[in-house]
Amino acid sequence: MKINIVETGSTLMLSRIADILVPTVGRLSVTADPGAELAPGSIIAANHTSLADPAIVVAALRSLGAEPVIMAAAGLWRVPLLGRALAREGHIPVFRGDQRASAALDLAAGALEQGRLVLIYAEGGLPRRKDAAEAAPGTFHSGLARLAERTGAPVVPVGQAGARRVTSGSAVKQLAGLVTAPLRRPELHVHVGAPLELTGDRIAGTARARTAVTTAWRRAASHLGEPAALAA
Repeated sequence: MKINIVETGSTLMLSRIADILVPTVGRLSVTADPGAELAPGSIIAANHTSLADPAIVVAALRSLGAEPVIMAAAGLWRVPLLGRALAREGHIPVFRGDQRASAALDLAAGALEQGRLVLIYAEGGLPRRKDAAEAAPGTFHSGLARLAERTGAPVVPVGQAGARRVTSGSAVKQLAGLVTAPLRRPELHVHVGAPLELTGDRIAGTARARTAVTTAWRRAASHLGEPAALAA
C-alpha cells in the first residue's frame, strides 16, 4: 500500500493512547486508494458506527503518520482528565442543537488554516441499531460541505469497519463487548480514499462526500467479509 503523507506535527496524546489500546481489542489493518494523500490542512470524513471507531480511525491514521484533531460531542469535555486532554490538544467540541454549534466550524476552520488535519463525523450521532452488523453510512449533515466551502480544504474519505464487533448495542452489551474484546480480538479495517474537492452546490457536495465515504466503507467492510458490503 502506498499513500502520500506529509509530516503534520508533534504526536498528540490521544493518538498515542489509541495506538496502544486498539491492538489490544482487535486486529487492525489499513489500505488506501491510489493517489490517497493526507496533506496538512485536509478534512478527514469518516463513517461513525460505534463508540470504538474514533480510536480505531485515529490509530489507523497514526500508523500512516497523521495526527488529526477530532470534532466530537461536547459532552466528552466534561469527562475528568479526558476533557482536559481534549482541550489541551486542540480537539473541537460540537454542541449539537445549540446556538454554540457554529463555533465548532470556526474552530475547525482555524485548525485547517494552521495546517492541521481535522477529523469530522458528518453523520452526527451513532446508529440506533442493536446488532453488531455493518451498514452503509447514514445521512450526512451539511457541516462538512460548509467547512470545505469556507476553507477550500480537500476532503479525504475514510471508511472503517469492525468497530461494532468491539462495542455496539445496549449499554450492557457495549460493556460486555469491551471486556471480551481483548480475548476475541476481532478484525478491524480502515480504508483511506483519494481526496476530493467539494465545490459548487452544497447539497450536491454533501451527497458527493457521502458517496465517497460509503465507497471507502464498502472497501473496508468487504475486506472483513461483511455481508452488507458484499451484497452491494
